[in-house]
Amino acid sequence: MTLRLFNPEHDIALAANLSNFTAPHAARQLRRDLGFLPVLWANQGDAVLVDDVVSSYKSLQKTAVALKRYCGVSLPDIGDMLIDKLGDKTPTTVSPWGWDKALKAQLIRNGVKEDILPTDNQLDIVRALSHRRTSSVVLAHLQMEGTVGESHECTTVAGVEAYVKTCNMTVLKAPWSSSGRGLRFVARQEEGRLLPSVAGWVRNIISTQGCVMVEPYYNKVKDFGMEFVAHGDGHVSYEGLSLFHTANGAYKGNILATESWKLASLGAFVPTEFICKIKDWLCRELERCLAGRYIGPLGVDMMVVADAGRECYLLHPCVEINLRRTMGHVALAISPTDDDIQSVMRIALIDNIYKLTISRL
Repeated sequence: MTLRLFNPEHDIALAANLSNFTAPHAARQLRRDLGFLPVLWANQGDAVLVDDVVSSYKSLQKTAVALKRYCGVSLPDIGDMLIDKLGDKTPTTVSPWGWDKALKAQLIRNGVKEDILPTDNQLDIVRALSHRRTSSVVLAHLQMEGTVGESHECTTVAGVEAYVKTCNMTVLKAPWSSSGRGLRFVARQEEGRLLPSVAGWVRNIISTQGCVMVEPYYNKVKDFGMEFVAHGDGHVSYEGLSLFHTANGAYKGNILATESWKLASLGAFVPTEFICKIKDWLCRELERCLAGRYIGPLGVDMMVVADAGRECYLLHPCVEINLRRTMGHVALAISPTDDDIQSVMRIALIDNIYKLTISRL
């Protein structure tokens, strides 16, 4: 039996790198309100660990109604899949949103046997690979005609300022951060000096995380991603496209549609053959990078960029690598199979409760 759970505080926990870690209130509420999510991709006989079984079941039922109405997707009977404690259940594997030290400690406190959990060394490897440095390395191997993108690691404020001088707008990124957090957008300053507030932020990130990643700001016209699974034999399989929307780096929602519809949608900007080529290259690069080091779901965020000088669109093939399950994986689990159906999946705070909402596009 596989024990599944939704731990959206994962990215913040990676940055903290502590076994005894208390997530911010918003992350804890997100986990409590949407703890039922793993049911959407679970198998019969699995268990999904939630904070509150009754409220999770009610939320799941509402989601099931919306899925049937707007996607034509029916959920199987979940039986007693939702649990708030192990009881007499003995999982043989655990499948969380993402692995970190804090989650391992929580599971052990809840009675999960340590021998089915990652070792501390394995967790250190996952954290190291989750550093934005990995995205930078993979991006460098995906440079070809039709792509754009660069990312550099700076360990001093002076290094950041030197880079800022070269761009009209620069994006500064903390090595580990969650959706929308850990980003700063910096316009070119006179004499290249950072504003005191930004310089203070850079010093703090370098002090706590070792460096800051710096990238040019691109004229983005469309967000999307590719979802993958890394297997124990080193093979990385492609799962599907993720068309999503962000605001200031924060996730806002996903399109639920067939793979062919999503590919055609992107084809309005970039040739579909080129997208498929990038997918194949990414699989090889991810296998080279992850084989023997990471097993599980992952996603690669990308974007279509407008190149004003050449009056065309370019593809940024690796904005970020998420070594965890993503909302793109969630979308793939509940997407329609009918090319004529397109819906939108969002996470919304309604009456102080996080809800998964689904509506027609």
